[in-house]
Amino acid sequence: MKLEYLNSIKRQFKYYKSLGEKTFDQLDEKDFFWQFNNESNSISIIANHLSGNMKSRWTDFLTSDGEKEWRNRDLEFEAVIRTKEELLSKWNDGWKCLFDALNSIEEQNFDTEIFIRNQSHSIIEAVNRQFAHYSYHIGQIVYIGRMIKGNEWKSLSIPKGKSSHFNNEKFSRGKHGGHFTDDIK
Repeated sequence: MKLEYLNSIKRQFKYYKSLGEKTFDQLDEKDFFWQFNNESNSISIIANHLSGNMKSRWTDFLTSDGEKEWRNRDLEFEAVIRTKEELLSKWNDGWKCLFDALNSIEEQNFDTEIFIRNQSHSIIEAVNRQFAHYSYHIGQIVYIGRMIKGNEWKSLSIPKGKSSHFNNEKFSRGKHGGHFTDDIK
């Protein structure tokens, strides 16, 4: 059951990572830095925050508090990223840290107590906490991308008005053990 959970949550993380990347693929460089107003976050700011959070939470995941002393959370919400290349580098570093940590969890260490800001969590609680946090922010990235692209937006899931076609295709396959993340490339 423990390993089944880990495999499931890894698929979920990969799915949300892919949603962010499919959004990035549709954007021009300037779009990463667009802000609705001075109080809103750009995609680059959200990606910078995600990266900082991931590096803090997942570095030494099993052995140290998830809020590292070296983390500067306030700086994560400043416009410090200047290029798409820099954004993608931070994005990939954060995700690598996350997946390396998840891959370090085994049957033998699954009951390790995890701390985030000195608050105790089971591994499942700590992982679910981060999953909810990241999917929330990736939803923001997708929404901003969609606002920027307008009519040029390419749907990341079921296109508007195409639900019947999508369902017909899925049901035509018959019963199967796949998950909605099977479509990830």
